[in-house]
Amino acid sequence: MAVRATVSRFPMDADAREGSGLLWGVTVTPFAAADENGRAPSYGSSGDLLPRCENCWAYFNTYCELEQWSWSCSLCGNLNGLTSDAVERYSRSQSCAEMMSSFVDLELPSQDSSEEAAMQACPVYVAAVDLSASEEFLELTKSALLAALEALAPGSLFGLATFSHKLGLYDVQGPIPVVKNVFIPPEAEGTLPIELEDVMPLLQFLAPVETCKDRIASALETLRPASSWERTTAAGQGLDGVLIGGRARVFAFLSGPPDYGTGQLDTRRYGEQYASKGEDADRALLPEQTPFYKDLAAVAVQAGVCVDIFAVTNEYTDLASLKFLSIESGGSLFLYTSTEDSTLPQDMYRMLSRPYAFGCVLRLRTSTEFKPGNSYGHFFPDPQYENVQHIICCDSYATYAYDFVFENNVGFSRSKSDVPTIQIAFQYAVVVPPQELSNSGGVSTNRTKHSLQRRLRIRTLQFGVAQNIHELYDSCDPEVVLSLLVHKVILASLEEGVREGRILLQEWLVILAAQYNDAYRLIQYNNGSSVRSQIDVAFSQCPQLQPLPRLIFALLRNPLLRFHEEGVHPDYRIYLQCLFSMLEPSSLHRAVYPVLTSYATPDKQAYPRHSLSRAALITSGSPIFFLDAFTILIVFYSSTADPTLPFPPPHDCLLRTTINKLKQERCITPKLIFIRGGQDDASIFENFLIEEQDVDGSGLTSVMGFVSFLEDITQKVLEFMK
Repeated sequence: MAVRATVSRFPMDADAREGSGLLWGVTVTPFAAADENGRAPSYGSSGDLLPRCENCWAYFNTYCELEQWSWSCSLCGNLNGLTSDAVERYSRSQSCAEMMSSFVDLELPSQDSSEEAAMQACPVYVAAVDLSASEEFLELTKSALLAALEALAPGSLFGLATFSHKLGLYDVQGPIPVVKNVFIPPEAEGTLPIELEDVMPLLQFLAPVETCKDRIASALETLRPASSWERTTAAGQGLDGVLIGGRARVFAFLSGPPDYGTGQLDTRRYGEQYASKGEDADRALLPEQTPFYKDLAAVAVQAGVCVDIFAVTNEYTDLASLKFLSIESGGSLFLYTSTEDSTLPQDMYRMLSRPYAFGCVLRLRTSTEFKPGNSYGHFFPDPQYENVQHIICCDSYATYAYDFVFENNVGFSRSKSDVPTIQIAFQYAVVVPPQELSNSGGVSTNRTKHSLQRRLRIRTLQFGVAQNIHELYDSCDPEVVLSLLVHKVILASLEEGVREGRILLQEWLVILAAQYNDAYRLIQYNNGSSVRSQIDVAFSQCPQLQPLPRLIFALLRNPLLRFHEEGVHPDYRIYLQCLFSMLEPSSLHRAVYPVLTSYATPDKQAYPRHSLSRAALITSGSPIFFLDAFTILIVFYSSTADPTLPFPPPHDCLLRTTINKLKQERCITPKLIFIRGGQDDASIFENFLIEEQDVDGSGLTSVMGFVSFLEDITQKVLEFMK
């Protein structure tokens, strides 16, 4: 569980927080194998016996004061009694994980050991494939599902369904694959007179992967696009839905917008001429047009089903409406604009190869002086309890964020007695693969059973308090600040439009710069007006704040916040919203402001980091540049590079090793592109060199260079100070 705070020293009180201009909060990656410093948790058992505070329900931890028969809660200070069993247990402190570390992972007792429970523990995967698609789409989907079959653990169950004007359910457990079809009515409100269980029993639909892999592959080969005349002549009854209890993942492969039957979407709104009507296109296209998919997500959460959406299309699909099905159920949303260079099979294999937790509950508690304000991320908020989030499926990359507010005007005292403390509890289940069982005669059997293991992971952290604004600024983590800012501007964009999101971002930087200049006494006043030359918007006296102007500038240049009239597709914007809002801070930093490195040769790095400008390329004199923009990796050989340098870089060189390591560590498969300057089209690389692209006559602030941007912020700070 990795936890990072915007400031490692918390503000003294509400006035100190507001006076600094900084955001105050944390990011949490609950299923990360280690903490932010690479330390693993202390593992133990009997999580159900861990004492809890009778006042605030926090868990006992190493920061609590322990007496012989009682303990004081490190969050609220309440004195709690200990049972005689706990007293005996804690007398042998080295045997208890919670006495050894403030970061623990404890096993919870199994609730059910029956055959039915073993069946429930089997990982279930269902692929729903769009047949109203091209041959190229289906070939790509087949490749992705064949990759998925290789990644799935033995004992997993797999079901194949197709949809167009009819729903197809596949039985692959016989000698040849059999498909049973249910026609879907064209009406938006159709119901199924026959239960899907009656069309095909669930255990007939879900096939064991280890015994049916070849037959599943054969079934995939039978997939063909539904012809247009089939769709227009369709008749019958509608689809009600299929629910699979337990730990299930549904993969939805879409070649375009749902335009048939229940949940169909009207894509004509994309063609509207908003500018001629004086409307904000971004504001019109970002909200969902129907609550259908949000309601369906609630049903999925209740049934324990996680939905991943894979959209392979370059037409408007209205991901603004569809996204809820994935993000609220803990799934992912992938968008590929072309079948030719799509990384879908690699993403599929990568996603299913890594460990993940099911049926998770995330809860953050704080000491009494402050509390969580807003929470951000791909989860389903508990309808009853505050600050409790449900996550159907959580991998080691999924990250969530919280901001904090003070409970009152008092804040933290200046004495050492008030120590800001937070505790994150993450209850989750993992599917434990079957072990080879031996019977009483010592003969091995081939029976395979998955078991479900519930665990409780708890992290308790204490922070310092900044005694003045300089300490607060010096403890800032700009990557975490960026994470919270991205969440806030996404929300503002969805509610008020992209323009409002951009304004919020710029205003935040202006206020921060003004408060910083005031704190460092950099503004001098002559007859009531400030002297412009004294204003420092580069934060030159505070290294921790210096990355922020570039990050804000880059975020304003990112398609996430570019305008519709600049050619940003609304589906791509939604995809970026979903991607950026689940990335941990360091990954988000690369996605917003890519890392540009130079190499003297493929085996020798020249400089570890350059600004994103043409000047940096020219002045470095290096022949090879490597750009990491998170979703894309570019190796660029300058036009002046020695022609004897091997192109592309050899597989055994340092540059290739670096690339392979980055690809291995990433939650998605980045595209890798090699460009030889002067010979290949270098526009995709040059588009990332954002710092020197000044206003090109269009008057749009989004094409402003970095120097001009700083001048603009300086002017705005002046106006704000006045």
